[in-house]
Amino acid sequence: MNILLTGGLGFIGSAVVRRLIATTDHVVVNVDKETYAASHEALGAARGDARHVHVKADICDVEAMAAVLAQWQPEVVMHLAAESHVDRSIDGPAEFIRTNVVGTQVLLEAARAYWSALPEAARARFRFHHISTDEVFGSLETLDAKPFDEHTPYDPRSPYSASKAASDHLVRAWHHTYGFPSFVSNTTNNYGPWQFPEKLIPLVSLNALEGQPLPVYGDGANIRDWIHVEDHAEALCLAALQAGKPGGTYCIGPRQERSNLDVVRAICAVLDRLRPDPAGPRERLITFVKDRPGHDFRYAMDPSGAEKVLGWTARYDFESGLEHTLRWYLGNEAWWRPIRAARYAGQRLGKAG
Repeated sequence: MNILLTGGLGFIGSAVVRRLIATTDHVVVNVDKETYAASHEALGAARGDARHVHVKADICDVEAMAAVLAQWQPEVVMHLAAESHVDRSIDGPAEFIRTNVVGTQVLLEAARAYWSALPEAARARFRFHHISTDEVFGSLETLDAKPFDEHTPYDPRSPYSASKAASDHLVRAWHHTYGFPSFVSNTTNNYGPWQFPEKLIPLVSLNALEGQPLPVYGDGANIRDWIHVEDHAEALCLAALQAGKPGGTYCIGPRQERSNLDVVRAICAVLDRLRPDPAGPRERLITFVKDRPGHDFRYAMDPSGAEKVLGWTARYDFESGLEHTLRWYLGNEAWWRPIRAARYAGQRLGKAG
């Protein structure tokens, strides 16, 4: 079948494209606007495969979305295109509202019009999978607070999470109002190869390799649940192609909670072993900086429901996943060095407020 996937040049989207091309016979139509974080290189072997088609288009473009659906006649839409960096949303929320909210509404309406015109059998097969974040649920304020699950009320705290919460609500509203066969998955912090170096793990890793300060917000006690991107991509493909049901919600997570400071210390320990610094252990570079405005204390997900429905569990534990990731960055300086030189040098974002 044909799969329409938005945001396939992004970090998570490219991992999904790689998996689909490597493990299925499907055609993947990759709609991506090519913003600052897009990477054709991240497609790997899929980049030259005839079953991967890249369409440069903006999901906010009504005519473009209608045209790509009409041309490629997908049976599944996987919607990953989004602005996703909390710090950037603090500095400039308007683009997050435009892409995450308006873009999702445009795509939903284009997909609904396309779906409504399909023959009955094709209508019954069609699915729209919206990929979202655990940040829509707000903040767990204690270490013993119950993790998020499919029944947790929404309580977004940042412009980014508010925009994703709005898009989740739109997807559910289109299902309940129009009978549109859509569903939502929410997940935890992703990490792995090809991640744009403004996110915590690549930023700290590359700074550590260059002997630069390793910025830690506040006291570093904020906790996140970390999933390797390849584990997430596997779960997304299972949901979109096999197990996802219209109206459903799937909380995808690995049960790998770590504080930000623990993550930074783990990065230092692995790099010290893999590539020792003559100046000494890299923990000396840890620098505590002013906290992010409105910084949520803890995110954690209970994935038991999704594990049962999808028949999936995360393969990577955090230690093996982190080492896999750091070895990849050590071996792929030709990819990240030009990004650091021209697009993002590691400067602090999200200081507004």
